[in-house]
Amino acid sequence: MEIPAINLKAIVLVHWLLTVWGCMAWLPISFGWGNFSVLAVGVWAIAQRDSIDAVLMFLVGMVVTILTDIIHFGIYYPLSDFAAERGRDVFRFSAGMAILNLLLKPVSCFFVYQMYRERGGEYNVNFDLETSVDSRCTTDSADSAFFGRRY
Repeated sequence: MEIPAINLKAIVLVHWLLTVWGCMAWLPISFGWGNFSVLAVGVWAIAQRDSIDAVLMFLVGMVVTILTDIIHFGIYYPLSDFAAERGRDVFRFSAGMAILNLLLKPVSCFFVYQMYRERGGEYNVNFDLETSVDSRCTTDSADSAFFGRRY
């Protein structure tokens, strides 16, 4: 079964709209700054169609904002008990959109990861320190070229 292609523009637009609606009533400024910063990286990924780094940074930012959104909801959600009767509907709408934004982020991360793979990105992390130290400290070619000469 083939995974449907979702446009990166659609992902950024949907998360932008849900973030704007989520910031309407009860979330702190840090929620908006974090999410809008990641969406700015998403705009960069749209503009640079061949950039693997832009998509990877957008993906990592989305994963980080999943964690920060959970923390924001855990800290600031109980403040809804103090909302005025008139503002409860706005609070409910804002909270619903922020929660929907959080629920859609793992799905978006999956599609962004597929775009990362399509652009040529690979998930390989090399922690082999012995090989990297050996390759930096090898001076055989430089020594043989320098000391092989006769003056």
